[in-house]
Amino acid sequence: MTKAHPLELEKLIDKKLLLKLNGGRYVQGMLWRFDPFMNLVIDECMEMATTAKQNNIGMVVI
Repeated sequence: MTKAHPLELEKLIDKKLLLKLNGGRYVQGMLWRFDPFMNLVIDECMEMATTAKQNNIGMVVI
């Protein structure tokens, strides 16, 4: 897996992302901000469960 350069992430601000997390979990939302430590602030975040159920979890830091 390659690391994203901050300038590449800058282009994704206010864009909808689908992220795969550890444990096979997926979240979808708008990239609001990020920092040099690769912390992502995702707004309007939805957790995509394996049973086709979506949980609205609001703003999160990943």
